[in-house]
Amino acid sequence: MQRNIFIVVLIFLIFFVISFLTNILGPIIPDIVKSFKLSIGLAGFLPFAFFVAYGVMSIPAGLMVERYGEKAMLIIAFVLAFAGALLFALIPGFSIALFSLFMIGIGMAILQVVINPLLRVSGGEEKFAFYSVLAQLFFGAASFLSPLLYSYLVANVHSGESGFLIDILNGLVPENLKWVSLYWVFAVIALAMVAVIAFVKFPTVELLEDERMDVGKSFKELSGNRLVWLFFLGIFAYVGTEQGIANWISQFLQTYHQVDPATTGASVISYFWGLLTIGCFLGLILLKILDSRKVLTFFTCGAIVSLLMALFGPKEIALIAFPMAGFFASVMYSVIFSLALNSVPRHHGTFSGILCAGIAGGAVVPLIVGGLGELVGLQFAMLFLLIPLGYILSIGLWAKPLVNNETVSSLKELFRLG
Repeated sequence: MQRNIFIVVLIFLIFFVISFLTNILGPIIPDIVKSFKLSIGLAGFLPFAFFVAYGVMSIPAGLMVERYGEKAMLIIAFVLAFAGALLFALIPGFSIALFSLFMIGIGMAILQVVINPLLRVSGGEEKFAFYSVLAQLFFGAASFLSPLLYSYLVANVHSGESGFLIDILNGLVPENLKWVSLYWVFAVIALAMVAVIAFVKFPTVELLEDERMDVGKSFKELSGNRLVWLFFLGIFAYVGTEQGIANWISQFLQTYHQVDPATTGASVISYFWGLLTIGCFLGLILLKILDSRKVLTFFTCGAIVSLLMALFGPKEIALIAFPMAGFFASVMYSVIFSLALNSVPRHHGTFSGILCAGIAGGAVVPLIVGGLGELVGLQFAMLFLLIPLGYILSIGLWAKPLVNNETVSSLKELFRLG
């Protein structure tokens, strides 16, 4: 099949946009709390509204892609994101925020299902692993940049500064809700993606067995396998931990260290995502040297120590330890996912859909932290994150994959046998 580098670049851009829209919640939560006079518990419903969409949509999206095709589903996804962002930009309010975040979340869930098989076909199977890693670099770059955009907009909108973008936003955004300018930017980005995708010709994607979704016999067989649900809980725990930290960093720093969420708070979150991206690449190297279970165990212990230092250390330590928690969380998702797929002999496509539904952990865990924050304060509430981290640590101990990850030592042994 003819490889299409333009489609590959477009997919990288889609990865960038997914991350840009997904990981901005953490920096703006303090502003939303202040603007709408919310309690910590109610604020926890914001990430819940977004990430519960993954639990609702991951498996249906896999079936819809096979029926309607990749291009149509990409357009639907970005139309939903555009509508959600525009609605919130026009009518800022807490109830509208919940509905719009759910719409954007549905769109992002669809995109996640579509883009990996499309990347395999467009870039070629022989380069799929390389392009997948490169796509994660774009994903991480967006997570790093979106808090910085938030800081720029809050600092310049209605500040007396002038410029094409700032002048437009000054006319659209209420002076007491400067952070809403982000959602005008999101709406424009989503609409631009709809326009680009509408004019692009996409290749025909023949799904591999590992990518095909089956809610009949395969799902029934998998649902009876205890390991399937244990690994589902692993993905649930990881995304819950990641979002449970990222979504509450800025609020925590503001509450306990009087850190400005629009400047230092946003920077700390930016570094959290930046170090998470860097950690992914270090993890790839370590996975060529060590058993993936050992890597998972080491990095999880590092995350636990970093979280405790961030919660109970002084301000100077917290500003470093929160980003370090992101670094140590970096390998968890890919290792858990690969251990899961390597632990069952077949039906990997359906299993992947079940695992992706575990992204809904990003809805539940931040909500629990917010609820506990009402009772015992955010500092002790974030100790709840030790439970999902403890579960992830246990995976490194009990996982027994049918196929271990290939390491340098295993390659040497292979050559020796040869």
